[in-house]
Amino acid sequence: AGAMKINQDVVLRGKKVTLVPYTAAHVPRYHEWMQSEELQRLTASEPLSLEQEYEMQRSWRDDTDKCTFIVLDSERWPGQEEEESMVGDVNLFLTNAEDPTVGEIEIMIADPSCRGRGFGKEATLLMMAYGVRKLGITKFEAKIGQENEASICMFKKLHFKEVAVNSIFQEVMLRLDVSDQERQWLLEQTNHVEEKSYAELKQPAGVLDT
Repeated sequence: AGAMKINQDVVLRGKKVTLVPYTAAHVPRYHEWMQSEELQRLTASEPLSLEQEYEMQRSWRDDTDKCTFIVLDSERWPGQEEEESMVGDVNLFLTNAEDPTVGEIEIMIADPSCRGRGFGKEATLLMMAYGVRKLGITKFEAKIGQENEASICMFKKLHFKEVAVNSIFQEVMLRLDVSDQERQWLLEQTNHVEEKSYAELKQPAGVLDT
């Protein structure tokens, strides 16, 4: 697999949220979320069948220009099942063929009880720091629906600037150029984060994969 798949065994553990790779085990819950019309609207996506959702997960896993993490509530996991601890997802797309250092970032906190609590902000910071440290990202972009004030506001708090409005898609485009100063800030904001191995965390203590 290509460079993007370096996250398939990566867990990023923050204070509020923990990011884990998106696996087939997460699909049923994810599929359940995406039945919500509100989430379909906010993410500009069509409802898929469960089978299509599994296919999508496989294609994302194998796709070298996408980096996807499921967002878990750090208070709930480990301890509870991952499916019970899932609160959203965060994606980084490297779709700019001319400039591989541009990453488009997407965050979704699907669980309404977890919104407005800083989960999205920390998940986005974790993903950005990972993108800068491991994937060579120097510019971030985010496209947000115009009516999604909370998300626009959050990205602005993370130093993104509004650069364009697409009235046809009713989207706002935000951008952040990662200068040395921004890089320093990002790493300071995420210096509490621990990087772990997903396979090891999922193993009961003392049990080795045979």
